[in-house]
Amino acid sequence: MEHIKTEEAFRERIADGTMTVAVFKTTWCKDCHFIEPFMPDLERDYEGRIRFIQIDRDELPDLSLELGIMGIPSFIAYREGQELVRFVSKLRKTRDEIEQFLNRALEVAAALPKS
Repeated sequence: MEHIKTEEAFRERIADGTMTVAVFKTTWCKDCHFIEPFMPDLERDYEGRIRFIQIDRDELPDLSLELGIMGIPSFIAYREGQELVRFVSKLRKTRDEIEQFLNRALEVAAALPKS
């Protein structure tokens, strides 16, 4: 998963036609560490359909505030710069819940016309 360090890099990654899921985390978040063991498997499972990027909320606080990221980890799916769907809450996320979110993001993307 590519670690994004600037707002410019974030905006570049979400701008193209590839569905991109931004994963907002921090180094001190226990729930963020909980998802680390299975995220590489999810990246492999969705390879070719979803690109994953990681943003440390503490490194880009203005972007996180702009996007309303309070609870972490949080997930937002984008295509062509537009937000498709988000999974944002203060609760711990399970692998099953994240997979449901990713499948929903793919469904939403399939239902929308590409520019």
